[in-house]
Amino acid sequence: MRWEFSNLRSLLYCKCPQCNSGDLFVEPNAYRLKSMAEMNSKCNACNEDFQREPGFYFGAAYVSYALTVAMWVAVLVALTTFNAIGLIEFGFYTHVVTFLTVGITCLLLLLPLIYRISRSIWIRMFVKRK
Repeated sequence: MRWEFSNLRSLLYCKCPQCNSGDLFVEPNAYRLKSMAEMNSKCNACNEDFQREPGFYFGAAYVSYALTVAMWVAVLVALTTFNAIGLIEFGFYTHVVTFLTVGITCLLLLLPLIYRISRSIWIRMFVKRK
C-alpha cells in the first residue's frame, strides 16, 4: 500500500474516510484558530455526509481524552529517558513542576491537532468503505 493512499495518511491529514481525498475541515491549517473547528458538511469528492446527526462528534471527546492521556504518558517516558541518559535531572516526585510544565506546553501546542485527529478517528469508526 502506498503512503499517498493509505488510511493512516488520510486519518492524520483529516481526509474523507470514504474516498481518502476530500477534506473534513474547511481550513487545512489546524493552527488558524478562528476557523480551526469549521467542518465541511459533505465531502467535495464523493459527497459523503460529515454531519451525521446533531451531537455526533460528542463521542470524539473520548478519543481526544485517550490521545491526551497518551501524550502525557509520552512526556513522562521522555523525561524519564532523558534522566536515565543524563541529559536532564528529573525525578517524578521531586520535579513535578518540570513534568507539569513540559506536559502543559506540549498539550497547548498539540491541542488543535488532537481536536482534529480525534474527530477524524471518530467518523472513521462509523463510515463503511464501499
